[in-house]
Amino acid sequence: MSDICRFIHAEKANYAITLLCRAMETARSTYCVRVAGTEAREARRQTDEALAHEITVIHLASRRNYGVPRVTAEPRRQGRPVSHKWVARVIREHGIAGNSRRTGRRSPTKPTPRPPPRPT
Repeated sequence: MSDICRFIHAEKANYAITLLCRAMETARSTYCVRVAGTEAREARRQTDEALAHEITVIHLASRRNYGVPRVTAEPRRQGRPVSHKWVARVIREHGIAGNSRRTGRRSPTKPTPRPPPRPT
């Protein structure tokens, strides 16, 4: 929130918002949009924290193995609507990471590539 909107928010108990906005030469809609945005961000932060707690429980129950696809599937099974992008963002922000079981081994039927010979 800008300094003007903070000032209006602090003084709205003493003066009318329209009077404060006129004195600060700002539109009343600007103040209202800022306040609504602040409330929306706070609501989003609270839902993200609730989801982060749920993700942490699921991740620990999986012995820290589950990544985004499996963690996303668990709340969906319980009927909670979550998207994989939302889960991925919350996991990234909280530093949660699943284990990759892929070892990078090559197929035994394909030969291992050899480096080219060195020029002498």
